[in-house]
Amino acid sequence: MSNFVIANAIMLQALVSIEEVLGKKGLDAVLNAAGLAAYIDNFPPDNASPAISFEDYARLNQAIEDYIGRASKGILMRIGRASFQYGIREQPALLGLVGVALKVLPKRAQVRFVLNAIGNALKKTSPGTEFWVDDRSESIAYCARECSICEGRSSELSVGHLMAGSLAEAAKWATGDELQVKETMCKAKGDPYGRWEVDV
Repeated sequence: MSNFVIANAIMLQALVSIEEVLGKKGLDAVLNAAGLAAYIDNFPPDNASPAISFEDYARLNQAIEDYIGRASKGILMRIGRASFQYGIREQPALLGLVGVALKVLPKRAQVRFVLNAIGNALKKTSPGTEFWVDDRSESIAYCARECSICEGRSSELSVGHLMAGSLAEAAKWATGDELQVKETMCKAKGDPYGRWEVDV
């Protein structure tokens, strides 16, 4: 078991977004399957307190995949998008995006800024985690050495779809454009870190 944790607000964003996409019955089924029934009708508070283990968050993602089946990638991306929208609406300070004026920056700089903001927000609750933004190719990549979606999981396919959705929505928020995001490396597959590339 790792010592890494995420903020209550991030778990809350996910639960609200899952309910928005799957409905109340779907959320309850997912929470039961993940062994997280304690959150049924009992969401965590909307604060930055580091209280949710990476393992719990990974089990939640696994349960969504199991519940939805083959269509889970698209659903998880929708949940990720909704989660970022909730975060920017309810907890912009956590993301460090209060009063930010990005319009004057070039598109690549806008994307780089918002990817760094997401990584820094996650580091606030788990200072030992490592992320970086790789801007050396045509795309801009968000890379994470530790992943709350992959923790303790093993898969032949990439599983970071919720993160891909969040990053896609973040890039859209920063630039006003719909940019494609693809996960090219995944810790659940045995890669040394997760990598999500944003086509700019």
